[in-house]
Amino acid sequence: TKGYQLLAKGLGVTLGISVAACLLGIILGFIVALMKLTEVRRKKKTILSRIANLYIDILRGTPVMVQLLIIYMVLFQNKFGVIAAIITFGINSGAYVAEIIRAGILAVDPGQMEGGRSLGFTYGQTMRYIILPQAIKNILPALGNEMITLVKETSIVGYVAIADLTKASDFIISRTYETFLPLIAIAIIYYLVVKIMTKSLGVFERRLRLSDQR
Repeated sequence: TKGYQLLAKGLGVTLGISVAACLLGIILGFIVALMKLTEVRRKKKTILSRIANLYIDILRGTPVMVQLLIIYMVLFQNKFGVIAAIITFGINSGAYVAEIIRAGILAVDPGQMEGGRSLGFTYGQTMRYIILPQAIKNILPALGNEMITLVKETSIVGYVAIADLTKASDFIISRTYETFLPLIAIAIIYYLVVKIMTKSLGVFERRLRLSDQR
């Protein structure tokens, strides 16, 4: 029973970090995507778009494991592991989400922006009420996949002394000297979590399609 308790507690930590990092990633992704899109609006590179490009380039070009160790060991001086993990996965995910959102916005017919402006909407109002609602429907599958990837990536947080799901299996192995069952157990748990997320995303997408048809 002690083993099950450790796994249940580890799962709670994994899901908590994943949800918090996902929310941070989506917020950052939206901000960075809009920063990068300033170069489309102005038809030239801007200070904001250069900052966004640098952010995306660095975060996507370096391993998340290295980012986690830098934030935990250098910035937080080996303290506040959970906060370090949330920030790391949040800013890392933000770089990928930014590109997903940018692509989704650019996929919307440019005539929609012109139509909104001709109705007297400002650029911001057109983006908020006309462009973004359409873009979100387009990017939902890619955004869902990014969330699923994030859950699986958090399995490395044990390296910074966080008792997540993977670390829980390490504790069980060190006490029982049994490797097969604990590792199979966490593999099944991860699989079930991903399966539930995939199914939920599928249901949400179908509902969106049905609302479009009405």
